[in-house]
Amino acid sequence: MQRPYLVTRIALFSALVYVLSWGTSYLPNVNFIFFIVFSAGFLWGIVPGALVGMIGMGLWTVFNPYGPAVAPVMVAQIIGVGGSGLVGAIFQKGHWQHWHRFRLMVGLCCAAFMCTLLYYLPVNIVDAWMFGPFYERFVGGMLFAGISLGSNFVIFPLLFTVTRHLYAREGT
Repeated sequence: MQRPYLVTRIALFSALVYVLSWGTSYLPNVNFIFFIVFSAGFLWGIVPGALVGMIGMGLWTVFNPYGPAVAPVMVAQIIGVGGSGLVGAIFQKGHWQHWHRFRLMVGLCCAAFMCTLLYYLPVNIVDAWMFGPFYERFVGGMLFAGISLGSNFVIFPLLFTVTRHLYAREGT
């Protein structure tokens, strides 16, 4: 893919991360961030996928309705969501085109689990370390991650047809 097209796509998907974060800000821990970044990694590879997540999350953590995150948590959020691009790129290499419907659904749920874990694990560790008591804060944060995981189990299989369509249009 030519560089100007890729830069434009990264910018567009980063903007989607930011805008859809606003759209779901009143639904705690339910968002489309992980799927968008996963899709970017799936479509264009690890680096573009991670960039989409890092740019979009960077914008969201600075300009969100609840105020900016403290710097260490912000860094953990930005790095954590970039991991969804990695998961998308790995998933794309997994011969998913030959999977039966059930196996594809299970694979997408596993991808949703990995994206959620790669984000919430570092964020909750940093949050618990900073605001303690560590164990109680970490466990509480991981319980809230369960809400995000449940929504991702619905979002990933439901919206993967869009990613599949974009993949076919990209001609990769």
